[in-house]
Amino acid sequence: MYVCICNALTENRVRHAVRAHRPDTVRDVYAACGVAPQCGKCADTIAGILDEEGPSALQLAAE
Repeated sequence: MYVCICNALTENRVRHAVRAHRPDTVRDVYAACGVAPQCGKCADTIAGILDEEGPSALQLAAE
């Protein structure tokens, strides 16, 4: 599913970037994907993915 139409970012690409680069902010997620924010409509969705895949999720997966 596309998360960001402006940058053609899929949910899988965003999740991979979060897991691989462990960004702290939504802006860092864009950078990890090699793009810059455009209209910003996807920022809330990316923030949600960042929360889901964040440090606590990584810690739970390791246990």
